[in-house]
Amino acid sequence: MLAGEIYSAVDSQLLEELAVAREMIHDYNSLRPSETTRKLEILKALLGHIADDAIIVNQPFHCDYGKQISVGERFFANFNFTVLDEAPVTIGNDCFIGPNVSIYTACHSTDPVERNSRREWAEPVTIGDNVWIGGSVTILPGVTIGDNVTIGAGSVVTKDIPSDSVAVGNPCKVTKSPVSS
Repeated sequence: MLAGEIYSAVDSQLLEELAVAREMIHDYNSLRPSETTRKLEILKALLGHIADDAIIVNQPFHCDYGKQISVGERFFANFNFTVLDEAPVTIGNDCFIGPNVSIYTACHSTDPVERNSRREWAEPVTIGDNVWIGGSVTILPGVTIGDNVTIGAGSVVTKDIPSDSVAVGNPCKVTKSPVSS
């Protein structure tokens, strides 16, 4: 799965890993907002890597495995952040994620017979440093977003976005590059 090869989404080991992650996510989302220490403990146990510097992930948060997610320093994610991390999801330092943002790595065939076999593959998503992802953005498998980027609210990111740009729309396209100071 992590190598980008075709795998069975109903593999017993993967289903066990999903179940463990879902229990941790349930615990995380059930905590009181003031229980910041416990929230951080769960995120450190769930995610593959989080920086020691401040990290805030508002509840609810959802992911598949968690351990394929790496988050940099001073990270903030607003309500309803969803990450389907069948492949690595790497998020840099000083990134802000708006509400209702979804990052997908899982890929499915457009052929219904093949899709119904539950065979799928995954492609990584990489987000650079100093990135702001507006509310209700969807980031599709295989996308890389460069450093110093703003993605406008409601965008669907289907292709790579270069550093130092502003991009919006469905499909998301660069509207301003480089970013003006």
